[in-house]
Amino acid sequence: MAILPPFPGTDGKRDWRTALDAIKKLMNNGDDTQQVFRIMRALNVGNAPQNYARLIATERGGRIAQDHVELAERFTDPAFVASFAPGTVGAAYRHFLETTGYSADGLVAVSKLAPDEDDMVHPYAWMGRRIRDTHDIWHVLTGYQADESLGEAALVAFSFAQVGGLGWAFIAGAASLKSLSVTKGTAFAKAVIEGYRHGRAAKWISGEDYLELLHEPIDEARRRLNIKEPVAYRRAQRELGPAMASYLSAQKERAGAAEPERLAA
Repeated sequence: MAILPPFPGTDGKRDWRTALDAIKKLMNNGDDTQQVFRIMRALNVGNAPQNYARLIATERGGRIAQDHVELAERFTDPAFVASFAPGTVGAAYRHFLETTGYSADGLVAVSKLAPDEDDMVHPYAWMGRRIRDTHDIWHVLTGYQADESLGEAALVAFSFAQVGGLGWAFIAGAASLKSLSVTKGTAFAKAVIEGYRHGRAAKWISGEDYLELLHEPIDEARRRLNIKEPVAYRRAQRELGPAMASYLSAQKERAGAAEPERLAA
């Protein structure tokens, strides 16, 4: 694989102080989604160049990179979202948006930090946006529920296996460790471990042309990408029940607050 220079203006060092502060806040309130992006900035050093190099080394990656499509712009276009035939990945994504109330531009907004590398006019920044903006597509493909701690933690582990970045592993590990004491069992942690294993087994989804993938029948896409049925995850949902499956959001639920943001969205 090609070795590319680091992100401009970075020193190549991880910021553990920021990461530890952010993980403490996130574990106290799983709905504080901005802490996720603080962790990613602090720990995912060198991740964007690695993934960009991997993309352009693929057969179609050079064309995808040259086209430089901003997926968030497409995903917030109502006509685009409405264009997918029933049974496709895109139709499942449309249903996801309709039933959760989430949106691609909402995901962009909650990711904003200052200074914000993602806004740079640079191939690495574009690759980072591409991974961020397809997060909910991955929810749809994997079956991990977006509005619960369990589903987000499992997808975080899946994402670490897929695209690397120590930040993903840090969040998945912290959520799993805390679950042992909160839920008094291992079902949550086993589902997260399964997410990692499934991410390792699956084809590299970030190399896909999403404008084509969204038109593909979802069952065929899952088979082609080798995305396995989340057996341990489904078992954990049954064993834990809705409250414990979303234990990181328990503080806001008890306080009667508005619908929470996602753990890692």
